Amino acid sequence: MLLGAFALLWFILCRHLSSEWSLNEQYNYGWFVPFFAAYLFWLRFEEMQNGAGLPSGREGEAGDQAAGNVQGLDVRGQTGELRGWRALVISAAALALLLLFPVRLFEVANPDWRPLGWVHAFAVIAITFAALYLLGGWKWTRHFSFPILFFLVAVPWISAVEAPIVQGLMRGIAALAAETVSLLGIPAQVQGNLIRIASGVVGVNEACSGVRSLQTSLMIGLLLGELKRLSLWSRVVLVAGAVAIALIDNFFRAVFLVWMAATRDIAAVDRWHDFAGYAIVAAVFAGSLALAALLAPRASKQRSEVRSQRSEGKIPTADVRPPTASPFLLSNFYFLLSLAWLFAIEAGVEFWYRAHERNLMPRTTWTVHTPEKAAGLREIKIDEGVRQTLRYDTGRELVWKTTDPMAPETPTTNYLYYFRWNPGSSSVVRARAHRPDICLPGAGWNLLAEYGTKIYRSRDGIELPARHVSFRQENGSAVVHTFFCLQEDKIHPDEARPDLQLAEGVQPDWSMTARTRTVRNGVRNLGQQVLEVVFLTSHPIEDEAAEQRFGELVRDLIVADERSRK
Repeated sequence: MLLGAFALLWFILCRHLSSEWSLNEQYNYGWFVPFFAAYLFWLRFEEMQNGAGLPSGREGEAGDQAAGNVQGLDVRGQTGELRGWRALVISAAALALLLLFPVRLFEVANPDWRPLGWVHAFAVIAITFAALYLLGGWKWTRHFSFPILFFLVAVPWISAVEAPIVQGLMRGIAALAAETVSLLGIPAQVQGNLIRIASGVVGVNEACSGVRSLQTSLMIGLLLGELKRLSLWSRVVLVAGAVAIALIDNFFRAVFLVWMAATRDIAAVDRWHDFAGYAIVAAVFAGSLALAALLAPRASKQRSEVRSQRSEGKIPTADVRPPTASPFLLSNFYFLLSLAWLFAIEAGVEFWYRAHERNLMPRTTWTVHTPEKAAGLREIKIDEGVRQTLRYDTGRELVWKTTDPMAPETPTTNYLYYFRWNPGSSSVVRARAHRPDICLPGAGWNLLAEYGTKIYRSRDGIELPARHVSFRQENGSAVVHTFFCLQEDKIHPDEARPDLQLAEGVQPDWSMTARTRTVRNGVRNLGQQVLEVVFLTSHPIEDEAAEQRFGELVRDLIVADERSRK
């Protein structure tokens, strides 16, 4: 019952966080953290069995009294206090279990809302600590605290905390890298987190000088400190050293990528991007391992002496077995009840959303066929910041040229963006926030005309409602015609389509009220996809000509998804 209840408790938490671990490269390391935490817990359990690292003597007696291990002690003066602690801990665990139900309701509708991950994690940790206390007292709680709290390194940071750190690191490293390459004879100018050189612009976000290596270094430092069983101050030094190694390596990586862009071409940044990233992780691990080895000899020597004296009987082994006649022991009923409640939460959440999805209208899903014969066709790697913002499961950005017979000297640059969100991967608002009338004005484009929404059909008979909006570049003659289409796999009867109804430039509502409304209406992401096409010209083109060109693209490039055909 104990293993079943806690396996399900932690599995639900990991399943919720796994979408962030999969979609956000900054937190890919999160997949390893549950296994590391389980291994550290097992090591602590083995130490508990061997009596290593646990208090003995007078300190052990005080811990036993606090934990309720009253063998051979007079408990008449402590019974009331022990029962009071027991009732308090059970009440806290019960409240945490009850809190999981509304948390799960909100997580299903808002899986990308990071504060929910922290609330969920703290609730699970509180329940785990409560069970440890009730089983073995404060001694068990203290002994197993690190492996349990270590899991928090896999919980994504709240955006209000993450964004200033990421932006600060990017700007700082960009400034240092620009000064360094200038000393090497490469003229460079800093613009925020961008480094402008003669051959183009290199974004320090492309050098990943943000939270990814920082969090990875924190995880590595904490893990090695526990494996080496370092003292508190040694662990602080190890973690600080790991972070310093990560920041220094990020600086050299940024300098290297800027140097590659200056001496070769901008495309070299993409070719060396991943290699440089893996090199940083390897350097952080190797550097942290070396630092841990320098800090470990003294601690290892002390542990060896203690084990030797214990084996010779000079030091008594602390008795950490659970008390046999203590009110702190729990019967299987508590764990059975907790296990049933966890199943009831998942069943209740699923019932709530399915009850609101009875009359859904399924839509035919589609995908984009690559225009192989297009002139100058190339697929562009989507910026890391865009990936982190949109959190899509599938994304493509294509660009190619077309020539107008009436103006062959000014070809049109065509951009095609396709994004797919699988069911449950993010909230429904995530796809609706990526629209031309929101993104382009922030990039220096002014709204020129709004042409409304029209239906376009592919050769397979798929109907795409697309919104046509044109923009003109500030202080320039360039004009873009944009076509935006968002389709949900299933249309919810209680959910309006604000992506085609909001006024120009108005962001979808991300407030607490809006998120609560999605839960109340039982709206969750059942699958979404976005198509955005941009025609960029140096001279204005007629709106009818732009719509005709987009219609031809829809006929030639949009094909039914294999999943729909099945």
